[in-house]
Amino acid sequence: MDSIIEISYFVAAVLFILGLKRMSSPVTARGGILWAGVGMLVATLITFLWPDMHNYVLMTTAIFIGGVAAWWSGKRVAMTDMPQMIALYNGMGGGAAGAIAAVELLRGELHSTTFLTLAILGALIGSISFSGSLIAFAKLQGWLRKPLRFPGQTWFNLAIFLVAIGVGGWLVANGEFSGQLIALFFIMALAFGVLLALPIGGADMPVIISLFNALTGLAVGFEGFVLNNAAMIIAGTVVGAAGTLLTQLMAKAMNRSISNVLFSHFGATSTTEETVEGSMKPIDAADAGIMMAYAERVIIIPGYGMAVAQAQHKVKELMDLLLKRGVDVKFAIHPVAGRMPGHMNVLLAEADVPYDRLYDLEAINAELARADVALVIGANDVVNPMARSNPDSPIYGMPILNADQAKNVIVIKRGQGKGFSGVENALFFGDNTRMLYGDGKEMAGELISAIKQL
Repeated sequence: MDSIIEISYFVAAVLFILGLKRMSSPVTARGGILWAGVGMLVATLITFLWPDMHNYVLMTTAIFIGGVAAWWSGKRVAMTDMPQMIALYNGMGGGAAGAIAAVELLRGELHSTTFLTLAILGALIGSISFSGSLIAFAKLQGWLRKPLRFPGQTWFNLAIFLVAIGVGGWLVANGEFSGQLIALFFIMALAFGVLLALPIGGADMPVIISLFNALTGLAVGFEGFVLNNAAMIIAGTVVGAAGTLLTQLMAKAMNRSISNVLFSHFGATSTTEETVEGSMKPIDAADAGIMMAYAERVIIIPGYGMAVAQAQHKVKELMDLLLKRGVDVKFAIHPVAGRMPGHMNVLLAEADVPYDRLYDLEAINAELARADVALVIGANDVVNPMARSNPDSPIYGMPILNADQAKNVIVIKRGQGKGFSGVENALFFGDNTRMLYGDGKEMAGELISAIKQL
């Protein structure tokens, strides 16, 4: 029986790794998810054969409740709300790792210093990921609209973290399994996760979600060692490694370090008051439609505003209409456009935009200077030339899409507000920029109507 269990866990691990590999490409991502799902099914079912397993009713009930809840929420949640769903599910993984550690600590059967240390580390990291992910969910859902900051916040957070570390160290050093100490440890860890996420602004959400994902994987891996469960060790390691790499990529895309994201209060204040010369020049949909219809090259730059307006299907219709007129249409995707890594890719894929028309920042930037029209829909900070020109700007040095270099720029925007960084966007004041004010979905519809009338 032990051999069957070990072979099954090995098969599950292989499926996890191959599934993750296939997820790296939009073309094979769906198959990758299915492969990884089969791996998880194998690992779950074989656990019922684990020696001395007896909580079958409780396990089956938990799986049923969780499965029904996941199926129901997966069917109901719109693609525009996928970031907060991912944040919530990721938090559940960290919470599960923390719960496993709590059970093992309360049992008092971990006498090995190594396993006790791993249990404490997994509990600490998993609890931070759990509570932090819940705050990220609340922010993305719109329940917490403003970052919460106060003087001395970094030092206060550090004190909470050190208390958690101290209590955890005491548990390891003394083999103390007091319920009160264990409770204090988890309270401090959960509090630190909340305090860590509260000051983070919306512009940094892609990085934070990736970071908590990495922490969840790491916590699961640690608890896998505690339980001597190969599937948990491998799955946690793979998720932790992937989340860490993704976090680094997201931070690089913003030209910032992880510590800067966590502790700099990005966008809270600016060292100088931005001064942008010129004025925003409006355009109506009819004129914008003419400009795009008679262009040779159009590059569409989507942002979170497109997601909020649920305009992706209208944008796809606009693309099809332009292609029929012989216009070369491409999409420029910034790594941190949206509220999670790959957010724009997911939305456009849902609208059946062909994968080969989506280009990342490095691949498309050189072409923007040759574009007749750059259509910016709901994007702000990722196209702000201040990142190149103003050393005093909070976003200075962040790689951006060079929309300002296009011959003509059309920006679909609800109003004249600033982006999540709180920085004025010089692109909107450019001589070659025209502002098409209104809801993204409605304006895309008006552009379609204008082009059809030509």
